Amino acid sequence: MQPTFILALDQGTTSSRSILFDRTGSIVGLAQKEFKQHYPQPGWVEHDAHEIWETQLGTLVEVLAKGRIQPQQIAAIGITNQRETTVIWDRATGEPIAPAIVWQDRRTAELCDTIRSQGKAPLLQEKTGLILDAYFSATKIKWLLDHTPGAREKANKGELAFGTMDCWLIWKLSNGKVHATDVTNASRTLLYNIHQLEWDKELLELFDIPASLLPTVVASSGVLGNCEVIPGHSIPIAGVAGDQQAALFGQLCVDPGMVKNTYGTGCFMLMNTGEKAIHSSNNLLTTIAWQLDGKTEYALEGSVFIGGAVVQWLRDQLKVIHSAPDIEKLASTVPDSQGVYVVPAFAGLGAPYWNAYARGTIFGLTRGSNQAHIARAALESIAYQSADLLRAMQADASIPILELRVDGGATVNDLLMQFQSDLLNCHVVRPIVTETTALGAAYLAGLAVGYWQNKEELRSLWKSDHVFRPNIDTATRNNLVQGWQRAVKASIVWANDHT
Repeated sequence: MQPTFILALDQGTTSSRSILFDRTGSIVGLAQKEFKQHYPQPGWVEHDAHEIWETQLGTLVEVLAKGRIQPQQIAAIGITNQRETTVIWDRATGEPIAPAIVWQDRRTAELCDTIRSQGKAPLLQEKTGLILDAYFSATKIKWLLDHTPGAREKANKGELAFGTMDCWLIWKLSNGKVHATDVTNASRTLLYNIHQLEWDKELLELFDIPASLLPTVVASSGVLGNCEVIPGHSIPIAGVAGDQQAALFGQLCVDPGMVKNTYGTGCFMLMNTGEKAIHSSNNLLTTIAWQLDGKTEYALEGSVFIGGAVVQWLRDQLKVIHSAPDIEKLASTVPDSQGVYVVPAFAGLGAPYWNAYARGTIFGLTRGSNQAHIARAALESIAYQSADLLRAMQADASIPILELRVDGGATVNDLLMQFQSDLLNCHVVRPIVTETTALGAAYLAGLAVGYWQNKEELRSLWKSDHVFRPNIDTATRNNLVQGWQRAVKASIVWANDHT
């Protein structure tokens, strides 16, 4: 039986999905399972690594069964994942030593402050391209070793393994035979030197992390092992990339200067900078985009911690809407937010502010403000935060952005996409296939096994669904942005009094 599909495992922050793609890059099957979010203390966010594995395996089995697909029809598996989320497990038993600490978790903010006070932040940025922040894996690893009974002793004996979620899935899929991660995920740990392309000994000493914990680092495209969990079948695992790098590749932003924004739980904007790692002067991250055909390419990245999650907050906490799609209808009942601004800093502020202590705020309320104004302001906050990123990116790269390619769940919201175009004064392009994160992982895996021949073949598959064009004047745009910047400044002033 000829291999006719690529299977992408998309392990996200709130759900695990398995998506089947054919040679045209079209989706031919999809299965999804949500898993529980754990909030044991304010600012803490945890996942159960076992539950993540079970939901991911469950969707893999389900998507094959629904499509009546035989395992031998799968040419390769690509993996993409929520990045930075940290799990440590026992090499002998495969048991996690504690719940996984999620990328959104802020428990190590004070540890970051301590390291910053030692003057180490510039060294970290120089080597890793990252800002010193609780967002990344290194402080999470240190916290787990310091706060889990017996963990440091076991780690020093080489008995424990660290991984981000791609690494955990590879370990489980290969029945414990492969402990590996790709360069994109390694570049998000604060431990990987993105210029030397190796785990950095000086940084391991800084965070007091034994090298024996760490996985082997491999290219983003290439066979690194086999999936052996389906009895009688072995399927190559051939592509791995963190979710945002995978989306950049899935959007075919393969030339320097091309930009994409993913609207998920958070928002993540990446600009391809080619084989040059551009140092950011505007609090953006320099990160590895992918390693392919022996070349390492880089990207500038800006992260918004709370994007689509602000809609979940309106639904689950405020009960303003019954389901996420309802927000567009509610927000459309008013022509504008009537001067209301929501700064959704529920997990601090990401780029370009990097304030771990900021918290969510609503400004500009009057007696006339109602649910619709707040809903619209919440929706608009996603676009404002993304516009902050693009302005910083343009300043760093000195490249004018003519087009923003968009993907992720919130891109179905035409009101949001139009407002984004208005704010940025550039075209916002939504592709036909918006599952670009999974698609990027599929492309990387497919290239590795010859399912697709090269980037040129992939370019021909990318097609736009809708182009949003700016529709407001400069004065209106400037007034909106100035109001947003006032709201953010006020939120930061409040945060700076946290002691």
